[in-house]
Amino acid sequence: MALGDLMTSRFSQLSLAVSNPVTDGNDNSGDYHEDAAYADIASQRRDFDTASTSSYANAAASSVTVPTTMAYLPQTVVLCELRHAAFEASTPTGPSDSGLVSKWRLKDRMKTGCVALVLCLNISVDPPDVIKISPCARMECWIDPFSMAPQKALETIGKNLRDQYERWQPKARCKVELDPTVDEVKKLCNTCRRYAKSERVLFHYNGHGVPKPTTNGEIWLFNKSYTQYIPLPISDLDSWLGTPSIYVFDCSAAGMIVNAFIELLDSGTSNYLGSARDCILLAACEAHETLPQSAEFPADVFTSCLTTPIKMALRWFCTRSLLHESLDCLLIDKIPGRQNDRKTLLGELNWIFTAVTDTIAWNVLPHELFRRLFRQDLLVASLFRNFLLAERIMRSANCSPVSYPMLPPTHQHHMWDAWDMAAEICLSQLPALVEDHNAEFQPSPFFTEQLTAFEVWLDHGSEHKKPPEQLPIVLQVLLSQCHRFRALVLLGRFLDMGPWAVDLALSVGIFPYVLKLLQTTTPELRQILVFIWTKILALDKSCQVDLVKDGGHVYFIRFLNSVEAYPEQRAMAAFVLAVIVDGHRRGQEACIEAGLIHVCLKHLHGSMQNDAQTEPLFLQWLCLCLGKLWEDFTEAQIIGLQADAPSICAPLLSEPQPEVRASAVFALATLLDVGFDSFRDGVGGDEECDDDEKSRAEIVVIIKSLLNIVSDGSPLVRAEVAVALARFAFGHKQHLKSIAAAYWKPQSNSLLNSLPLLANINGSGNIVSSHVGPLIRVGNDNSAVVRDGRVSTSSPLATAGVMHGSPMSDDSSQHSDSGILNDGISNGVIRHSRSKPLDNAMYSQCVLAMCTLAKDPSPRIATLGRRVLSIIGIEQVTKSVKSAGSSARPGDPATSSPTPSFAGLARSSSWFDMNGGHLPLTFRTPPVSPPRQSLLTGMRRVCSLEFRPHLMNSPDSGLADPHLGSSGVSERSLLPQSTIYNFSCGHFSKPLLTASDDSEELLTRREERERFALEHIVKCQHSSVSKLNNNSQIASWDTRFETGTRTALLQPFSPIVIAADENERIRVWNYEEATPLNGFDNHDFPEKGISKLCLLNELDNSLLLVASCDGNIRIWKDYTVRGKQKLVTAFSSIQGHKPGVRSLSAVLDWQQQSGYLYASGEISSIMLWDLDKEQLVNSIPSSSDCSVSALASSQVHAGQFAAGFVDGSVRLYDIRIPDMLVCATRPHTQQVERVVGIGFQPGLDQGKIVSASQAGDIQFLDIRNQRDTYLTIDAHRGSLTALAVHRHAPIIASGSAKQLIKVFSLEGEQLGIIRYQHTFMAQKIGSVSCLTFHPYQVLLAAGAADACVSIYADDNSQAR
Repeated sequence: MALGDLMTSRFSQLSLAVSNPVTDGNDNSGDYHEDAAYADIASQRRDFDTASTSSYANAAASSVTVPTTMAYLPQTVVLCELRHAAFEASTPTGPSDSGLVSKWRLKDRMKTGCVALVLCLNISVDPPDVIKISPCARMECWIDPFSMAPQKALETIGKNLRDQYERWQPKARCKVELDPTVDEVKKLCNTCRRYAKSERVLFHYNGHGVPKPTTNGEIWLFNKSYTQYIPLPISDLDSWLGTPSIYVFDCSAAGMIVNAFIELLDSGTSNYLGSARDCILLAACEAHETLPQSAEFPADVFTSCLTTPIKMALRWFCTRSLLHESLDCLLIDKIPGRQNDRKTLLGELNWIFTAVTDTIAWNVLPHELFRRLFRQDLLVASLFRNFLLAERIMRSANCSPVSYPMLPPTHQHHMWDAWDMAAEICLSQLPALVEDHNAEFQPSPFFTEQLTAFEVWLDHGSEHKKPPEQLPIVLQVLLSQCHRFRALVLLGRFLDMGPWAVDLALSVGIFPYVLKLLQTTTPELRQILVFIWTKILALDKSCQVDLVKDGGHVYFIRFLNSVEAYPEQRAMAAFVLAVIVDGHRRGQEACIEAGLIHVCLKHLHGSMQNDAQTEPLFLQWLCLCLGKLWEDFTEAQIIGLQADAPSICAPLLSEPQPEVRASAVFALATLLDVGFDSFRDGVGGDEECDDDEKSRAEIVVIIKSLLNIVSDGSPLVRAEVAVALARFAFGHKQHLKSIAAAYWKPQSNSLLNSLPLLANINGSGNIVSSHVGPLIRVGNDNSAVVRDGRVSTSSPLATAGVMHGSPMSDDSSQHSDSGILNDGISNGVIRHSRSKPLDNAMYSQCVLAMCTLAKDPSPRIATLGRRVLSIIGIEQVTKSVKSAGSSARPGDPATSSPTPSFAGLARSSSWFDMNGGHLPLTFRTPPVSPPRQSLLTGMRRVCSLEFRPHLMNSPDSGLADPHLGSSGVSERSLLPQSTIYNFSCGHFSKPLLTASDDSEELLTRREERERFALEHIVKCQHSSVSKLNNNSQIASWDTRFETGTRTALLQPFSPIVIAADENERIRVWNYEEATPLNGFDNHDFPEKGISKLCLLNELDNSLLLVASCDGNIRIWKDYTVRGKQKLVTAFSSIQGHKPGVRSLSAVLDWQQQSGYLYASGEISSIMLWDLDKEQLVNSIPSSSDCSVSALASSQVHAGQFAAGFVDGSVRLYDIRIPDMLVCATRPHTQQVERVVGIGFQPGLDQGKIVSASQAGDIQFLDIRNQRDTYLTIDAHRGSLTALAVHRHAPIIASGSAKQLIKVFSLEGEQLGIIRYQHTFMAQKIGSVSCLTFHPYQVLLAAGAADACVSIYADDNSQAR
């Protein structure tokens, strides 16, 4: 649920209604009605949250009858998405394929290839150290040795034991030695190791007919005549068997052997040292214990537990349960079914036993040990599960089995109770099933109950609580069709809890199960399987190899192409496929064979044809999937170009979601690799010509598309454009270097020779003016790059730069500077000997775009932009000039004098826009003479760059970018890397099924603030404002700004004032406690000061919007905490200004209701930015020859704003009506003076405006009555500098350069005057530079040229 929806749902609880304070008799007069605007709103407005829009529409349309909370308390919240969290601070990482995440993956699966069984029973002869009781345990492998001849009994027991082991590991080779000698055992061990090679060997020793092992760790065998017991040291056995191995010792005092073995390892005398040592030991009892002799157990109770666990467990349970009277133990041997058939009683019991023992081990053992013992080798896993049973049964007979590695005790784990219950339910059916073979077996409720327990944990558990112990059971349940769907859904819910949950599930061994499930065709499992794989791959990319090997990619391509799946789920399938092909050539090839490119393009094309909005996440991942498929894979790129991929992806660059736009840029950028080689080396044979022409045309489409969004509002998108241009620059650097160098070519004064980039070569040798046009017509809003304000503010290449050769250059660049373009110039037409892929105009637009990015207001993108410029040989060589007390600016003689060697060369200062760039500039290579001014308005500023000659042997030449190496392969890999893919992967790592926990806290705070705001709005509207004068001052703050305070802002819900100066320093102050909270620089290269401060999302976590005078916007969060401020986003709000303008004098205002930012200045239009989409949604013609000098948006009527112009005229606009301009009037007629301030009068009446001109007159206008102003106040004579209109109280304030502030009511009555006083100890104010009211209280903050900020409150506010 969107935050806006949540807010709206709470409004019914707020009983406080706010009335409309303005009731005017002219309600029905005039041309303009809110209703008319709403008639056309459907097609014009942005996609508001439906709930809040409809409420607002009702409130505004019938402004008297309906409570107006919605109008006063905007529901729009902007710039709080994942992408705004830390764009500048961090580089996102995608799914990993190494490190922590792959610990779950066993280094190598292992199997036991050979089993050596040694039985020393010597039937009918008891060993000397054993005194047997009577009756005594006699059964060996469920055979009574005294029921037949000793030799036959021995052979039968040996055969039984072999059969029991083969049931667990059918493919292992079993060899039995009965009552052997030392030599026979040695031969057996050597044979087994030779056969097993590097696989594990199992050595099983039954020593019931020989003495106990010795303290030295020797086991006993026989001599040939069976007259002596012969010791065999464990060290010999170890040397024969080698590693890896597993030993089972079933004899009394077996712990003795384990102790000796551990000593052997510790002393280092073992043949296999260190990590190569892989030995596992299972022993029947501890060193001081004797095997149980009770007749209720078999003599080899340990072996029986390990090899026939179900039989042993049921017999033991039967004697202890209530069933022992009604159930004959012999029936246990007749349990129907097979162990591996889960639909039979025996199969079900085995399945439950596996689940229980796995669960006990998972919950008791360290995860690494669990994986080694229970997941690496099937036979070892079975033996250890059964070892847990042996511990339970034998401890009841006061005997403790021992293992190495040692396990913690598990015999009292509560899961044994679940096993007992399941066993009892199954056994209770046994007599009926044995009697009637057709009787139906009723499955145990064990798995259903365990899944319910897991579900309960999911409802209440978290990362910080004990993990769910049922995880191994969920894994077992996946094997059963009847429980599978529920288990997968619960597993999906668990994986959604975070990467820790995915890691746990992978550690328990979920991977092979879900991989196998991709072979099923059950339709209802598809969605949940796609979700589970999304979660797994969001954590661990290495699974891509397994998926491709098993053909799993086809499953996801099929799902991606299925129409019935929801778009969000198909987005997950696209994500899975993107991870499969990410940097994995085999995956790329397999997906191309399966037709993935055409599937993705088909859906992208379809979404463009549909009127309905396609799920943005789906579009985003289709683009990313295509980009990853094309990345560094030429064959795939060619398929994409031939399938018109650029034309299909290009429309996505205007999608409302920045993530979709950035992903589309990424996809297009990966296609720019195509033809690097052929473009450099000329076209091949005729058969390649058509393909090459097609590729060339498509690349032109890509470049044109990218140039259109160089000034996108989202840094996420611009970062991708910079990366794309870097790829392009790398492939075309020769041509781009030529273009850049041509600006400085010291030849004749002719335009063509000095600016060859403007020549579009065609057959007749003419210059095609259409390509010169858009580049030069700076004011033309249709020109993508040049209309960008950052290009035109000053020099497009305003980062001081150096052009020079580098190891990245092709051989042809290693000539002298004057030889760069000596490819042949005749008749004013350049002819390159190589084939040029694109025309010169396109290259020059690319250079301009690169320069625009190098000047980006976002530091991260500016860095990227400079790296791109370095590829084409332009390098920044100077540092920031700003220091604490320095006012140095580019152009000062000290910082920008020519180097001595060129001192004699005259330069025209009109040609060098010395003040235009951010940096001090010097020139090492003389530029061209100034060309004709009229044709080069846009180009001339490019020359604020420093160039170095193209001499490779020059001592100071070096790499343009230290990050870029010199070898061909490595330099490609060192290009700036795209981050959108890694950033987007983060979405799937986060919980997708549940809302975040902090939303409740946010709602509570929002409700408190709304209540505060509504109460104060009522007070503002209904209280009469008493005097505001010098005595009303409640605080005064010396900001210590050297240039005085430029603009100030009062926070609505805390006693905080924010001020900024000409040098773009921002300071935050608590005026109640008189303490500074924070101070920081808006950016490193201050230019013209800050024109406006605005608060975004003031009812929530507010953000500080800082607008510089050049139109650059930077938005900060955590700005009140010292040193913790973070840049959320930055962009240039003004694009395309009038020729010859040196300063933009940007004016702007923010409208929370609509989420729109309105910006203008020395341009012929008003830019309309949607900060939710981070996109320029409209450029409204200002319908005036003059520029806008003041802007104000209505704080209660979304989409409505007023503009004041330099000639004294005022215009009201409403973006919801077709022609947008509501009306124009010229209230300030006394003198032609600029409008200094403008604002909407408080209340819901949308027609009333206050406008103040520099001449000192304040005009009150009612737009619905356009004849003239209804009230004029001559406030100041010719010196008005600032105007403030309170948002809710009927009060306005104006400031003067003559150190005076006057406060008026809306009726024109003067309520107070604040002046400079000469009295001793009086408050002083300087020339007033800014005024601002508190939004919900009658508080006025005034900033003055002497760096002082004063705050005044009316008497009522002070009393309150």
